[in-house]
Amino acid sequence: MSTETPCAVNFKKVDDIIASIGAKKQNLIAILQKVQEEFRFLPQEAIAYIGTKIEGLSPAEVYGVATFYAQFSLEPKGKYEVKCCDGTACHVRGSMPVYTYLTQRFNLEEGKFTSKDGLFSVETVSCLGACGLAPVVVINGKVYPQMTPDAVKIVIDTIVAQEQEG
Repeated sequence: MSTETPCAVNFKKVDDIIASIGAKKQNLIAILQKVQEEFRFLPQEAIAYIGTKIEGLSPAEVYGVATFYAQFSLEPKGKYEVKCCDGTACHVRGSMPVYTYLTQRFNLEEGKFTSKDGLFSVETVSCLGACGLAPVVVINGKVYPQMTPDAVKIVIDTIVAQEQEG
């Protein structure tokens, strides 16, 4: 797990999430989803805390669930989550140059997925189920079809401009 703690964990907020869903073992995934939604990742402190609040679970078991499912992140995610598909159709149609552009644009070093300003996270995914639109990039759930490095640059420039305006 990361030793960086970009935000202090608001344990009252975690308690509210647990209370709203129910402090039961079978609700763990829903609780983790809500906590991640709140903090944009699963802080180590929150994982340990949840493990002490739900009867029948330990912090180690919560950590095991959090690391098993790809939907959970132990590292902070950016405000904009960029998923670059590298499934077969996307790969064949040029998804890797798009991914390379994104990692260079945000100066992402090996093993880092979030820009230093915390605005963008970039990851590759195995398939987004939009093969006919390949190569595909999804940003916060919005699908951008037939991406090229030049096309994704326009999308990112637009997002950055909107951020600077507002």
